[in-house]
Amino acid sequence: MNVSEQPGRRGVRMPMFPLGNVLFPNVVLPLRVFEPRYLALVRDCLASEPEFGVVLIERGAEVGGADVRFSSGTVARILAVRDLQDGTLLVTCAGTRRISITQWLPDDPYPLAEVVDWPDPADADEADTAAIVRRVRSVLGRSSEAGDPVAPATIELADDASSALWQACAVAPVSPLDDLALLRAPDAAERITLFGRMLDDLDHALSYRLGPR
Repeated sequence: MNVSEQPGRRGVRMPMFPLGNVLFPNVVLPLRVFEPRYLALVRDCLASEPEFGVVLIERGAEVGGADVRFSSGTVARILAVRDLQDGTLLVTCAGTRRISITQWLPDDPYPLAEVVDWPDPADADEADTAAIVRRVRSVLGRSSEAGDPVAPATIELADDASSALWQACAVAPVSPLDDLALLRAPDAAERITLFGRMLDDLDHALSYRLGPR
């Protein structure tokens, strides 16, 4: 049962995987897991509910602990695990829904938190999403022309508007903090507005580098 379905929306305990980038719903995330604490996290998830939370690291590094984390994230559901027989696991997972952390718990044996679901109140508008996707494809094409390592402008996105919007956020060449702002937008309409301003900035920067279109 989702947190949003529980009386009082009390937080539920969830394993957490802090990273240096943001995971969005409906986006696939490959992970190479080698730290003992995260190997334990994956094995515990596989033995029960194959889900964990992903949050952006505010300060610190992915490896070694002692990091400071943001309080908004996304639930990742494990899709496949490959054991490389060298103590490393290749884990493929996908973002499913937004969460808000209500309380961090002791990292024992891995990061843990109490979380509540944070759903968007409405689906993304199809026309507005189609327009923003066209702008993202344009930025990707121009960024590639400028020599930046970006996703191809022809990358396939979902047919569903809400999923396509999240996926467009994931491939846009913006910073992790910009990604976090998009994740935290209160609804799809405000996410599209914010995303448009980010794309304006990217267009201006690319025009400076490449010249006007």
